Amino acid sequence: MRQRKVPLRKCVACQEMMPKKELIRVVKTPEDEVLIDLTGKKSGRGAYLCGKLSCFKLAHKSRALDRALKHQVHPEIYEQLANDFVKVEDEFRALQEREDDDE
Repeated sequence: MRQRKVPLRKCVACQEMMPKKELIRVVKTPEDEVLIDLTGKKSGRGAYLCGKLSCFKLAHKSRALDRALKHQVHPEIYEQLANDFVKVEDEFRALQEREDDDE
């Protein structure tokens, strides 16, 4: 049986190529709303980040999300994303572990 091709994406902060399922997607919706998309299916321009808080902080410091989303991300949105990122990080890790157990 043939191996399935695993889609790869690059973290905008550390520039590391990883499987899409191991990254968290940040999306700018058509309504210019910036939010975290765990499903990976929301419409809009997306950027991928590792599931590490250090990568999120690096992306904030280097303005990597601004460049990737082609939209200025305001400081209050970064604060909201930081809070969401901490909440989502645990959920994301649990989801990853569950998928690893299934394989």
